[in-house]
Amino acid sequence: MSQATLVQHTQPVLRQNLADDLAQRIKELIQQRGSQSGDRLPSITAMARHFGVGAPTLREALRKLEAVGVVDIKHGSGVYVASEQNTLVIASPLFAMPATKKLLLDLIDARIPIESRSAALAAVNAQKGHLTELRRLLAHAGSNLDDATTLNQANLAFHRQIAIASGNTVISQLLDVVVSLFRAEQLMILDIHGGRRDDHAEHWRILEAIEKRDANLATERMRAHLEGVRKVLLRWNPEKTPVAPPATRNTLASPARRSGSRR
Repeated sequence: MSQATLVQHTQPVLRQNLADDLAQRIKELIQQRGSQSGDRLPSITAMARHFGVGAPTLREALRKLEAVGVVDIKHGSGVYVASEQNTLVIASPLFAMPATKKLLLDLIDARIPIESRSAALAAVNAQKGHLTELRRLLAHAGSNLDDATTLNQANLAFHRQIAIASGNTVISQLLDVVVSLFRAEQLMILDIHGGRRDDHAEHWRILEAIEKRDANLATERMRAHLEGVRKVLLRWNPEKTPVAPPATRNTLASPARRSGSRR
C-alpha cells in the first residue's frame, strides 16, 4: 500500500486533544487497508495534516501505537507497520480520578508485579535495539534531572521500553494503559519522592541487570526500586507537604530536592 493511498482514506479527528483517539484511528486504518509488516506510513507532517491534528499529538499517538506493537518508529527513517497486531486496548483518559494518596499507592501497587515481571522478561528477550534505546532514554533523563516534566517523560518512556523489550504483548499494553491514564499522577509521585539522582541511579542498575541477562537480578532491582517509591508515599502527608498541580511546575520545588536527597 502506498503512502498516498493511506492518506487518501484518512478523516479529520474530531477531538484533536486526545492522542488516544488518534491512535485508535490510525490502528483501524492500518487494519482496514490491509497493511503488512514493514509497510512505511506517510510522514508525520502528512499524517498530521490529513488527520487535522498537530505534529505533537500525532507523535504521541504513534508512541502509544509503538508501545503496544502496532508500529515501529525508526528515527531518521520513518514510521513502519510492525509485526504485532494483537493490540488489546489503547488507553483512554475519559475516566479520571482524583489524585489522592490512596490512588498513588494503588498505582505503585499495580506497577510492582507488572514491572518486576517485565524486567525479568526483558533480561531474557531484549534485543540490541531495545538496549540502545534504554541507554538513550537514561542519558536523556540524566541531562534533565532538574526539569520535572522532561524527566517524568523520560522515566516513563524508560519503563515502557522495558515492557516492550519483554516481548510480552499483554504486559506492554497493561503498562501503557497505566502510564497513559496516570501520567499526571506519575509526575506527582516524582515530586513527592524527591530523590531524583538516587532514582536515576536505580534505573541504571536495572538496565545493568537487563544487559547482564540476569532475570533474577533485574526482578530484584525493579521491585526494590518501586518498593522504595512506595515507602516514600506511605510516609507522605499531603496536608503538611502538598504537591503543586503538574501544570504549574516544570522544575524542582526546592534546593534540597535539586540535590537529589531522598526522604
